[in-house]
Amino acid sequence: MAFEQLKQRHAEVWSSAPFENIAETIADTHDELAERLGPRPGERWLDLACGAGDVAFRAARGGAEVTGSDLAPALVEAARRRAAEAGLDITLEVADCESLPYPDASFDVVSSGVGVIFAPDHARVAAELARVCRPGGRLGLTAWRAESGVGAMFRTMAPFLPPPPDGAGSPFQWGDEAYAERMLGRWFELEFVELDSRYEGDSAEQMWAVFRDNYGPTHTLWWSLDEERRARLDRDMVALMEESRRADGRISVERRYIVILGVRREAD
Repeated sequence: MAFEQLKQRHAEVWSSAPFENIAETIADTHDELAERLGPRPGERWLDLACGAGDVAFRAARGGAEVTGSDLAPALVEAARRRAAEAGLDITLEVADCESLPYPDASFDVVSSGVGVIFAPDHARVAAELARVCRPGGRLGLTAWRAESGVGAMFRTMAPFLPPPPDGAGSPFQWGDEAYAERMLGRWFELEFVELDSRYEGDSAEQMWAVFRDNYGPTHTLWWSLDEERRARLDRDMVALMEESRRADGRISVERRYIVILGVRREAD
């Protein structure tokens, strides 16, 4: 199924805000993914839906020869700027993870930090992950649990959003081990690890503002609403954050996710 119009919209949405500020709030997930994949000097590493470059940077610092790609041009530009500032030699380019411009079996490692899960055609994504990863190569993805704080955040936004097109996959499907096995098990020997990346702060209003101003989907949504609906969305999201306020007064939002690790089989 083709989702070209939807993907063009995705590129615009993710380009609408400085995602690097959000990446700081999930730095632990990027650390975890890179550490578990274990970058090695000289190996060919592809980071898909690379965002502002954070997983790619970690791989490059480990000595890998890194290519990062993303559907959103503004995110690729941000990644290039940040790589230059850090003195990292990384190839960063615009590409669609459902139709990658790379030869078969051209990478030793393929990664994506809560990135490719947002592509609408999951079957095509899975096939492309397998196609570009060499036999014996390593795969690493992270995906949010539907029952997590991130899932609750998207459910709170849902009444303000138009319905997705028929056939488009949900990113939260990838956060279920059985689903990931169905998508990828044909090509990869898989293992899974569940972890929690806490989002913490003292002010629910400030915590919501971080996402409203820096996370493309929420930033675009908020600006698309009239004043009354903006105020309602603000109230709903602040109330959601307040549900995670602890007895000591600090807010600590549970954000459970899984790390999907795989080794490419020798034959399909």
